[in-house]
Amino acid sequence: MKPAPLILISASMQKAGAEFGDHSLSLSNRYALSVAAAGGLPWVLPNIPSPELIAAAVGRADGVLLTGGDDVQPKLYAQRLSPKLRRTVSPPEPERDLAELQLIHEIFCQRKPLFAICRGLQILNVALGGTLIVDIPSQVPGALDHRRMDRKNQVVHEVELARGSLLAKITGQTKLGVNSSHHQAAGRVSKLLKVTACSADGIIEGLELRPDAIVEMPFLLAVQFHPERLSARHPEHRVLFGTFVAACAAQGRKLL
Repeated sequence: MKPAPLILISASMQKAGAEFGDHSLSLSNRYALSVAAAGGLPWVLPNIPSPELIAAAVGRADGVLLTGGDDVQPKLYAQRLSPKLRRTVSPPEPERDLAELQLIHEIFCQRKPLFAICRGLQILNVALGGTLIVDIPSQVPGALDHRRMDRKNQVVHEVELARGSLLAKITGQTKLGVNSSHHQAAGRVSKLLKVTACSADGIIEGLELRPDAIVEMPFLLAVQFHPERLSARHPEHRVLFGTFVAACAAQGRKLL
């Protein structure tokens, strides 16, 4: 029996955890359930900003899943913000930000498959030199309501997929119904990435590696929505995890 590919999963931080009320990891179990349902072995990574620890973890993993959570610190992509915009940003998670920047560096150094979700898309873009829209309602006139926290597990709008994109090939569709629970989004896109999905108001919903990028990756897909909350009921979202885990399994076989 072939071993399940080991999928490294990032996590948020919680100031007062359930066990001792101290600084703790926080992660929706839906990520792990979606990975496991696709045949992967979930492995949650602690937020310890240590290049040596993270390099070792990525080295043992067959692929990495960057998850959602609170806002990326604006100082990582913007020199200054107006007081109005600053008030829209959630409290910083510096340990997570630094750990994930180190994690992304190692993913590219070691050429491991990457699936990035929501905040994962955002910090990936920032790590590669891009910027973020700090607050969609404040900065994008006429934008859709992207922060539908009342319908996290439901489809609330469609996104258009670029023809020939990895996202279109995986789902077999040109449009995809998605959920939406974010108030930030990719702004200026990194030169290594290309936009492969957008909502009707122009908000970026998918990023992939450019075919002419200076680096090759076995698999890279970033989405602004949350397929882990839809995968149990929507096969077009379930297949995203299936394809990612399959890429991780193939990567693992190469290393044997």
